[in-house]
Amino acid sequence: MSRKHESIRLQNLEQLIVEAGSAVRLARLAGTNSSYISQVRHQMPTRKGTPRGIGDDLAEKLERGMGKPVGWMDEPYVGTENQAAIAGTAPFAQPGAVGRLHPLISWAEAGKWWETANGYVSSGGSELLPCPVKCSEKAYILRIRGVSMEPRFHDGDLIFVDPDVTPEHGKLVVVLLEDKNEALLRQLIIEGDSRYLKALNPDWPKPIIEYGPTATICGVVIFKGEVV
Repeated sequence: MSRKHESIRLQNLEQLIVEAGSAVRLARLAGTNSSYISQVRHQMPTRKGTPRGIGDDLAEKLERGMGKPVGWMDEPYVGTENQAAIAGTAPFAQPGAVGRLHPLISWAEAGKWWETANGYVSSGGSELLPCPVKCSEKAYILRIRGVSMEPRFHDGDLIFVDPDVTPEHGKLVVVLLEDKNEALLRQLIIEGDSRYLKALNPDWPKPIIEYGPTATICGVVIFKGEVV
């Protein structure tokens, strides 16, 4: 495997993780070990001291498990302009490009993202994932918690959120309510001059609440990755 293909395969591995919803589910679909996927992603050294890579056998398993054509792992998915970002030699890809890297943050961070997005610097422990659709450089990722948005969103699903997308009627938004430390996910309902926030789970207590004057929309959901 050439160094060029190694870089592309690592890049495409991240894309497959997004499509699968998690590295654990990707490993399950590919019939491989999730621990080894993690070691490859983080370039853990082998006994010889060289970083672990994606060999032909693993590449074939990933392609087969995700229904990709033979050789897909060796084709640049997000474009050559983004390879440096995937490899970690650049913090982000070009603005608006499909596949640029975005941080997986907490719901508490999402509540104040509008204050920190422009100056965000990834910490060593932060996870960066490529967005499968076009989005702004301020986009971020959240992991769904709880059951308030079932059956459309399940615990553990990943959502990509873009603060630059206009929040319109029916859109799914991340919103911070007054006196709350963490943001939450709801569907925005607009009727005339009134705005409401709807939990999709019909059994959720108070599934519809009024969007008050102190509420802050922190972004609109643009993509979801499911965990099965």
